[in-house]
Amino acid sequence: MEFVSEWVVLDEPSLWVCVFSMAFAPLFWNVVARLQFKTKFLSTLCGGAHNGCYVLGTAIFLLSLQRDWSFTAALQTQPTVDAVAQSMIAQGVAIAMYVIGTTFVLTSFYQLGFTGTYLGDYFGILMSERVTSFPFSVLDNPMYVGATINFLATSIWYGSPAGLLLCAWIYIVYMAAIAFEQPWTDFIYSQREKSS
Repeated sequence: MEFVSEWVVLDEPSLWVCVFSMAFAPLFWNVVARLQFKTKFLSTLCGGAHNGCYVLGTAIFLLSLQRDWSFTAALQTQPTVDAVAQSMIAQGVAIAMYVIGTTFVLTSFYQLGFTGTYLGDYFGILMSERVTSFPFSVLDNPMYVGATINFLATSIWYGSPAGLLLCAWIYIVYMAAIAFEQPWTDFIYSQREKSS
């Protein structure tokens, strides 16, 4: 507990805004997507499946930007380990991690497209087959892994112990999201197989 009191300012509101933002975004998109699948409310409101997916995708993108902003804002109000923040080696590691994480995120988006990335399967917009080329050839969930690597890189860049704790939190949140999403996605595609 001494580590926390020395390196993490728990009464800093920006820390808790970040904790909430990290948890809220995946909860929001999973609840809305599942509701869409069961009721078609978003595709009905938006005039079609693709329009509904674009609206949800835009909301997810904006929530992700807010989450990233809140993460950076939280780190700026927390203590830093100057030996890490000012280390050329640590900065080099952070840059390499940014490159790796961003590669996973961007190549995932490229492989899946907008509707594949932003839960088009819940709107009935299914991929013709499972994507198995890079980055999916090396990771099952490269977008979540890449985003987590980017958060870790930012924490190293700032030399922020609080950032490391927030990285652990986002990892837990993403693992929960995967546990919720993967069986549901498998179910959606198994329904397609049964109907064909």
